[in-house]
Amino acid sequence: QVQLAESGGGLVLAGGSLRLTCASSGRALNNYSLGWFRQAPGKELEFVAAISRYGRSTSYADSVKGRFTISRDHPRNTAFLQMNSLKPEDTALYYCAAERSLRPYQLFSNASTYDYWGQGTQVTVSS
Repeated sequence: QVQLAESGGGLVLAGGSLRLTCASSGRALNNYSLGWFRQAPGKELEFVAAISRYGRSTSYADSVKGRFTISRDHPRNTAFLQMNSLKPEDTALYYCAAERSLRPYQLFSNASTYDYWGQGTQVTVSS
């Protein structure tokens, strides 16, 4: 069983940075592709970034490309989302998700593909 927990959210001024962490307390994440999603109040769940099993492939939403970086640390069974140059429109509840992947370069940007989700961590960017 994969159990995910996000941390690292908070309140930050526009232009600032935060690093979100996604940790698994259950099964190791070696065979899973990972993704970050976010949901702002009154809006739909939105893809942010995804990374393949060994980190060889990454994908980003256009809205965060060049500002956010997704990475993973296999020995520590964690994933990260480094967020720089934050904007008020980045304010949302951020979720990490995991899905078993059969191919090393495979990653998923569709939320419905993912079977395992964390509870989310709130990111608030003030102007």
